[in-house]
Amino acid sequence: MKKTIGIIGAMDIEIEEIKSKMNIEETVKIADMQFLKGTIGNTSVVLVKCGVGKVYASACTQAMILKFNPDCIINIGVCGCLVSDLKTGDAILGQKVVQYDMDTSAIGDPVGFISGADKIYFDCDNDLVCQLEQILRHNGVNYKKGVVATGDRFVNDSALVKKLRDDFDAVGADMESASIGHVCYINEKPFAILRSMSDSADENSDDDYAISLEDAVKTNAKIIMELCK
Repeated sequence: MKKTIGIIGAMDIEIEEIKSKMNIEETVKIADMQFLKGTIGNTSVVLVKCGVGKVYASACTQAMILKFNPDCIINIGVCGCLVSDLKTGDAILGQKVVQYDMDTSAIGDPVGFISGADKIYFDCDNDLVCQLEQILRHNGVNYKKGVVATGDRFVNDSALVKKLRDDFDAVGADMESASIGHVCYINEKPFAILRSMSDSADENSDDDYAISLEDAVKTNAKIIMELCK
């Protein structure tokens, strides 16, 4: 039986190259999101733009699971880099995700702790991570594995960058990954996070982001196309 990969990006630019190479068989609209069902090579794919932020990402992931039940979900896109040894277009491959803006520390919980799941980190699927890592190496893409920190804000603050590194050992920051990971966890669905560096998450990152966004997403598309083929 053919396996299905769910692919989620937050913005049009993050999915458009994959969309252009995809044989689209069906379009399903759910909650103002267009789910594209089809194939890439011999792989069944469901591709969608979820929108920016944790709520959109969570709603999209749950809708994808309920409607299409993919075998796994991969979140692609760009992110702010929290380490110094990556440049624009290099990749960040998530091993774990954390919601850094989840804070019930006033009642004694550690920052990032998710009540109910009783976890701070959600683990990416090891088999998917290994497959993606192999493809990154084969294509000569410079990358870093580690924690991706998610919150509902654009990170361009050096104090926050330091906090994310110190508190969570994070290598990248974005606005969707950990919410997608959270929904996958409660649905027992394997997931992976593949992000390309669009900017260094400091005071100049908004300028870097605008300039380098288009180049940064090409890495993700290339890796996903090879995974599917």
